[in-house]
Amino acid sequence: MTLYPPQLCSRTSRTKVLSLAILGLIACARAALADDAKPDDKKEEPKKSKWESTATVGVTLTRGNSHTFLATAALATKRQWASDEALLGASAGYGDTQTTVNGAKVDSTTDSYVRGYGQYNHLLTPKFYLGFRLAGEHDDVADLAYRFVASPLAGYYFVKQTNASLAGEFGPSYVREKFFDEKADDYIGLRLGERGEYKFKNGAKIWEAFEYIPRVDDFNNYLITAEVGVSAPISKALSVSLIMQDSYKSVPAAGKEANDFKLIAGLSYNF
Repeated sequence: MTLYPPQLCSRTSRTKVLSLAILGLIACARAALADDAKPDDKKEEPKKSKWESTATVGVTLTRGNSHTFLATAALATKRQWASDEALLGASAGYGDTQTTVNGAKVDSTTDSYVRGYGQYNHLLTPKFYLGFRLAGEHDDVADLAYRFVASPLAGYYFVKQTNASLAGEFGPSYVREKFFDEKADDYIGLRLGERGEYKFKNGAKIWEAFEYIPRVDDFNNYLITAEVGVSAPISKALSVSLIMQDSYKSVPAAGKEANDFKLIAGLSYNF
């Protein structure tokens, strides 16, 4: 099941939805913590060199006075070696709705996007690494024809354990983006990013990620993306997840809002 909140018409409604979502995430995390044993202070054990992948899908369908369809899909995978690690991910979503107004049917697209990223890191020490990240996206609703971001980076693991990690990253970025009916724009930005994850012994997981990319010649032009999620297992391979995603482009396409918020519930398969 996938859920997006209705169009957020005011700052107050956005605040209420965000507050409820955060409370839900906190409640899930507290429940998982209650079942989890005390943190293991032992040294990190060597990880097996294999891909860890998660595929998530969700569908919403309504019929009656309104006909709506919304589907999302995402795939994330990562692998760690002795001195290297790779992270890959892709997601897509499409939604449309049909309503009857004065006997006439009105069709509209509510969501249509595709995103992807790839990152490769080489560890110079157990916690310090150099890497390269490439990301791209397209969003019809936001009038974004494309955006590509290439980022060489330096990173550091503030926490690196078998069940927990927290890393910060910094580096320059080359950004090329184009909005519909506008010229393509190329610029250099600075990238500040961080990501964290905690796995509970019962199989539950919480994670978060944040990225800030301002334009070096105009810090009023910037991009912020953030994600917070929690998942709980229902079997060895399946789990349910709740994910909050927020994207803020300070200089959006003409006539569009700067902020896009999504609250997604889905079913995940781990392999």
